[in-house]
Amino acid sequence: MKLQTLKDADLAHKTVLLRVDYNVPLRDGKVADDTRIRQSLPTLKHLIGQNAKIIIMSHLGRPKGEVKEELRLTPVADHLSKLLNAPVIKVESCIGAEVEEAIKSIKNGQVLMLENTRFHAEEKKNDPGFAKKLASYADVYVSDAFGTVHRAHASTEGVAHHLPAYAGFLIEKEIAALSPLLEEPQKPFVLIMGGAKIDTKIGVMKNYLEKADKIIVGGGLANTFLLARGFDVGASLCQKDKIETAREIMLEAEKANCEIVMPQDVIAADEISDDAITADANIRGIEGDMQILDVGEESLKQFIEIVNEAATIIWNGPLGLYEKKPFEKGTREIAWAIKNSSAKSYLGGGDTVDAIKRFEISPDSFTHVSTGGGAMLEFLEGKDLPGLKVLMK
Repeated sequence: MKLQTLKDADLAHKTVLLRVDYNVPLRDGKVADDTRIRQSLPTLKHLIGQNAKIIIMSHLGRPKGEVKEELRLTPVADHLSKLLNAPVIKVESCIGAEVEEAIKSIKNGQVLMLENTRFHAEEKKNDPGFAKKLASYADVYVSDAFGTVHRAHASTEGVAHHLPAYAGFLIEKEIAALSPLLEEPQKPFVLIMGGAKIDTKIGVMKNYLEKADKIIVGGGLANTFLLARGFDVGASLCQKDKIETAREIMLEAEKANCEIVMPQDVIAADEISDDAITADANIRGIEGDMQILDVGEESLKQFIEIVNEAATIIWNGPLGLYEKKPFEKGTREIAWAIKNSSAKSYLGGGDTVDAIKRFEISPDSFTHVSTGGGAMLEFLEGKDLPGLKVLMK
């Protein structure tokens, strides 16, 4: 099976239904971070160069099948218009008479943006009728929304059953960058897993137990593992219902000779604020209302040593509550250590990408920074992703 890409497609003068991932943060009615929009520009410019009519689809936020005024894509269309230096026509729905009239009126080389696909409950249900209606507007389907390929939604999977389907340049780039990690990554091979929840990380951790030399665990994720090891984590964020899962992973890691490295000392506080009084405490000293909010100095030194010796690193999820000054050091220092290391480095997840921006580290400092957190994790699990499967020949 081979990914069908734009190189395989004849798009000249065709009407193209393009799925992008413009789920971007908005602030005061404007786009606050346009990274995802910029990532789609090579594909968009290629389609414009082919003199195609382009119909853009995207979701924004979680409107749960209802129209939410604050989640309209109008600010995104305005921003894209500035980046392209050309008008982007925006309609107020995904389907219906207004959409059909707009498609008839646009000329070759022009861009039309449909409204938030998730304003329709049929989108997430992958409703066949809704998908068929969307597909009826175009000759060809192009997906460039890597961040959504793990979802079987109408605009990411359903439409591809009614049209010739191709991957855009961004998806092609993501697959080319991440695929070698499914084979035999260069050793020493280190996984750094942080963030709050264990659920999304289980599959990747299990998939790499036989391949990774070490798995560093931080953030709220580490608290669940510490609890599973019998430590008191006080009032810290953790998933008590996942203790058995954590124990199972630790047992499997031992059998596979893969070391799971977790904090031995932590930055703890009784409150979460920018001027919180903190203590660097041994993990054995956590109790009561104390919250673990970052890794401690000694643990951080150990983590950085591991990073410095690594040849391949996958990092997904911050090591602490990096948004607050007293708890940012662990995430900041590990980000700089990976940047300065000679290892091939692969980063993913919204918080991880947000953190490197916050610490003013260019994404170009790493081998690959993925535009999809959940999609990257599921791809690295070795799962068949529905939004990719439909692009395969």
